[in-house]
Amino acid sequence: MILNYQYRCYPETPQKGQLNNWLRTCQYWYNFQIGDRFSWWEDNRSNYIAPSGDFCYISCSLPPLELRDKPNFYSQKKLLPQKKKDLTIVKHSGELLNFSVVPSQTLQDVSKRADLAFERYIKGDVNGNRSGKPRFKNRYRTLRVEAQAIKIKRIEKNWLYLQVSKLDGWLKVRLHRPLPQGFSLKNILITKKADGWYCTLCLDDPSVPHFIPDEITPTWDNSMGLDAVLYEDDYLATSEGEKLPSVKSFRKNQKQLAKISKRKNAKKKGSKARRKLAKREGRKHQQIARARKDHAYKTAHALVRSDKKVFFVENLNLKGLSKRNKTKKDHQGNYLPNGQSAKSGLNKSWTDASFGQFFDIFSYIAEKAGAVVKKVNPAYTSQLLSYRDEIVFTDCSIREYYDAIEQIVVDRDINSAINLKRVGLELFPTVNRRSGKITKSSTNSTTKEVLVVFKGIPEANALSSDERW
Repeated sequence: MILNYQYRCYPETPQKGQLNNWLRTCQYWYNFQIGDRFSWWEDNRSNYIAPSGDFCYISCSLPPLELRDKPNFYSQKKLLPQKKKDLTIVKHSGELLNFSVVPSQTLQDVSKRADLAFERYIKGDVNGNRSGKPRFKNRYRTLRVEAQAIKIKRIEKNWLYLQVSKLDGWLKVRLHRPLPQGFSLKNILITKKADGWYCTLCLDDPSVPHFIPDEITPTWDNSMGLDAVLYEDDYLATSEGEKLPSVKSFRKNQKQLAKISKRKNAKKKGSKARRKLAKREGRKHQQIARARKDHAYKTAHALVRSDKKVFFVENLNLKGLSKRNKTKKDHQGNYLPNGQSAKSGLNKSWTDASFGQFFDIFSYIAEKAGAVVKKVNPAYTSQLLSYRDEIVFTDCSIREYYDAIEQIVVDRDINSAINLKRVGLELFPTVNRRSGKITKSSTNSTTKEVLVVFKGIPEANALSSDERW
């Protein structure tokens, strides 16, 4: 199995100068390829408005233009030998860049990144989802070096010494955790962050077996439903009756970050004080991101330790949930209130929770443990009572429901997590979207198991009927 181990590395002062020079060259090479593709697009395409009024592109061949083949990964990669013969002059700054001092495979990886960014913009990824227009990079952070250009010189108690092609001396890496036995090195990523340099080792560990998700058959006992809560201090609700806390790293550091940004913006551009505050601001952003990522890993490990083999999560449209409201105008063209002031706080909370990052990390941790994470449709799961075909949570403000028949308190989020589990097991009722009526139901087959969960929750049994009301 392919594993990534990230460590802190401590390059010497001359090595830092070399690595910074590599990053600057890779940044220029990336921007050159993106600009070359856009130039070809503008020179070999013409804007045309069809008779129907639709805007489209058509090919044209005008005499003043020198037509050439469409640049791609292979044609742009073939330019590297020519650029290595002489120094390259950057037009806007006049600096000289030497492509020959950068490892060849690192420059080829830059060409691959540019090609991938442009192809996702034109065609989309494997799922057909298109990304935005590629931007020119004002900074380049990560260098990829293949295993052929790397030699492991020695491994001491807590240190690893690597010899990288065209890098003077040995690169010193701090091993805060041991490397797996019998690994084979595939490549490394050298990344410059706000607090220093980091080295990510891509290893092939044969001791971790290859996981096949289709081999696991989900049942009621080996599966768990997870509901994204985003309410107060709750982060996730499980179908086992538990709630996991959130971290809210951005909310906790929002005032400090705003204070640093305000001081930085008041300083003169290019001054030493502004650069110092910009570095401090970057470290604060790094602290927020690390706290969020650490919380995601700890939450994922806590869920995997439950020994469940299948986890059903919501297939959330995260872009739509954090999208701005549409503007409203009257007949005179004046803007009307559209509720964006309240929606901005909700958008910030969705971004701070970072459920997309958590689901990716959770899938990775679950796969290493031999489990699988499946996304299911969350329609009607937060409204329907999980042990009875009855819609009771009609409003988001209803967080609990007291059932006088069963004499239990039904928590909205735990009820939704159980319904997600039923959706994954294909036991959730079929609801007509227009009428809201249930046309097909198998709720009776899971009523006993659901009631066991609610009656086992301490909070539901600790309250009397008077306190519940």
